[in-house]
Amino acid sequence: MRRRFIADSWSPSSGHPDEAALTGQQAAHLARVLRAHPGQVYDIVANGFLHRGEITSVSDTEVRFTLHEELEADAGLPICLLLAIFKFDHFEWAVEKATELGVARITPILARRTEKHLAHAAAKRVERWRRIALEASKQSRRTDIPEIADPALLAAALAAETAPTRILLSETEQSLHLVSAITRTSTDPSRKSGAPGQLTDWGGSEGWDVQTSLALAIGPEGGWAPDEISLFTTHQWTHVTLGPRILRAETAAIAALAIASAHY
Repeated sequence: MRRRFIADSWSPSSGHPDEAALTGQQAAHLARVLRAHPGQVYDIVANGFLHRGEITSVSDTEVRFTLHEELEADAGLPICLLLAIFKFDHFEWAVEKATELGVARITPILARRTEKHLAHAAAKRVERWRRIALEASKQSRRTDIPEIADPALLAAALAAETAPTRILLSETEQSLHLVSAITRTSTDPSRKSGAPGQLTDWGGSEGWDVQTSLALAIGPEGGWAPDEISLFTTHQWTHVTLGPRILRAETAAIAALAIASAHY
């Protein structure tokens, strides 16, 4: 199995590229550690497309490729994760594992019960979270990198979320389970309307768009505040449970994503 890298630049800049380059740490790793040389072949992801890439030039700062035939690749999952910010080491683990599971977007949420020092420091951690997502994408052989949005207040994030199916993991919900909620919406014959709470057919190997996506919200340590729960209800989020056990936030996020990805 060939090693896979995600290109830092490519040309042309839109559509199917025919040339790509790795720069920075990726180039240094290829040049110094793997001792790459012209003529070697790797799998290269550029502009969301997976190609067989042949090295044309090598330096410590840049490795250039000619891209040949496009290779078959699995599509990412149409899942967006609203993840309340909690202890950074646990949060980073959740970002890494969510990326491996195929999440399309992660929006860090500044929740009412997010610890103040974490909320103040979050903006400075975003680039680190994006690097973690990049490395996890390469490790898991994804052909894309999930979007890691800037930290947002809950009200703004809910107002901006347009996924037709929106599900909140809630400690107060006891009867409706996540798998039941997803199954119910996906088997509803009226789901193609794209109304809130209804799944539409999604693109499979052709990708997905906002009309086919699922949003999941995971609260902070200590849970969502009552006014935040009311805000979710106002925005027509379905409240669900993962079962009787109390899970850590990062465990709940990964369990929910695993259940949703198994469904898709």
